[in-house]
Formats: sequence, C-alpha cells, structure tokens
Amino acid sequence: MAELNGKVAFVTGGAQGIGKAIVQRLSADGFAVAVADLNIDTANEVAKAINDAGGKATGIKVDVSDRDNFFKAVGEAAEKLGGFDVLVNNAGLGPTTPIDTITPEQFDKVYHVNVAGDIWGIQAAHEQFKKSGKGGKIINATSQAGVVGNPNLALYSGTKFAVRGITQVAARDLAEENITVNAYAPGIVKTPMMFDIAHQVGQNAGKDDEWGMQTFAKDIALKRLSEPEDVAAAVSFLAGPDSNYITGQTIEVDGGMQFH
Repeated sequence: MAELNGKVAFVTGGAQGIGKAIVQRLSADGFAVAVADLNIDTANEVAKAINDAGGKATGIKVDVSDRDNFFKAVGEAAEKLGGFDVLVNNAGLGPTTPIDTITPEQFDKVYHVNVAGDIWGIQAAHEQFKKSGKGGKIINATSQAGVVGNPNLALYSGTKFAVRGITQVAARDLAEENITVNAYAPGIVKTPMMFDIAHQVGQNAGKDDEWGMQTFAKDIALKRLSEPEDVAAAVSFLAGPDSNYITGQTIEVDGGMQFH
C-alpha cells in the first residue's frame, strides 16, 4: 500500500466492476477513497478491504440520479476523509435497447443516472473545490460507444455521447479555477454489465453469449478483452499530477477499437 498522498478521491459505482478497480488503484496511488455506491453493503466491504490493507477508505451510499443525495454524499465524504480533490463519475447503466423497445420510463432512468448524475457530480465537486480554493480534477466515464454508435445501444450510446459534450463544456467553464475535466472511454471490459449486454444481444439474434460478446470484441486491435484494471490505469493517470495540462479530453482505453 502506498503512502497516503494527502488527497481524497470520490468514485461513484465504486463497489463493483470498473469502479471497484478504480477505487483499488487510486488507493494504491495513495488517495483516501470514498467508495460511493447505491449498494452500501458492498461499498463498505470494498472500503474495509482497503482499510485492512493499510489504506484509507469509507463506504458512502449515493443515488447519483438524485441531486440532493449526490451533494450530501460528497459533503459526507469530504468531512470523513478530510478534503476533496478528485471526482470520478463512474456509475452508469447499460441496458440493451433495440430501437423499437425503448420506453419513456427507460429513457428517464438511464439519462438520469448516466447524464444528470454526471452534472450533479460536477456541481457537487465544484462546491467542494470552491471551498478549498485549490482546484481539482473531474473524471467522467464515457465509452467507446460514446465515440462511435454501437448496435442495440441507442440509449446507452446517446448518454455516453452526451457525457463527452458535458466534459468539454465543463473543462472550458472551470479551467480558470484550476479544475481539469476529462473522460475515459472503456471498450469491452470483463464486468457484469458487459456480460449482460452480450447475453442480451446474443438472445436477440438467437445466438449464444459468446456470439454476443464477439459482435463487440471482433474489432479490438490488441485481440483481447479489457480487464477493469486496464481502465483503472488510465483513470490513475487522469487523477494524478502527470495529467495537469490535459483538459476536455476523452482517453479511449479500448485496446484499439477506435482510432482518432
């Protein structure tokens, strides 16, 4: 476990998948970490493992789609961990949505979590950064599906395109306060959410899960699916000092699916 670096990071969706890998990596980098998740029991387990290993973490319950709740969670983390330096807006929903199946309820739910959730997070982080007066870093999860539209993912892709736009605007709006805003775009990562998408796409085509996964994975130049740790490594760079002169960017961590 690294020596604590005196900085605090807040990671939404931090209890599983990519979020959990980010929490573990930032802890190894020396951050005190708020493991923010809708599932507080799992968040507490992840935080306990970090504390037991000599790091510093706390589980925080958050519903990112609820603005007041997000502000409350960020305030609680800043109080418990003694500051606020990095926000990772990682939480997201990725349902499989063939065009004709999208419902108003589904639209509202996915856009509230994936898009409104990032805006509330940016606002809540900004409030803390203004208190400290020393700037900070905001890191948003988009996706390779937010760079190029993916089949069967109209809702998800749409939200992830929106996140890239919000990232660029926030980067411009907050730059004078020494706040950088960047995004990371994972490819096909071995997480429960991705396996579920592959299963649904396979089912819709009357094929198996492996076929569903290959519809996405066939274009990876490096010829392997991503581990959550691959994504966490890019977030580590965006959270650390080596990225201080980078803002408004989307780093694609997809093994070479998209080139720009």
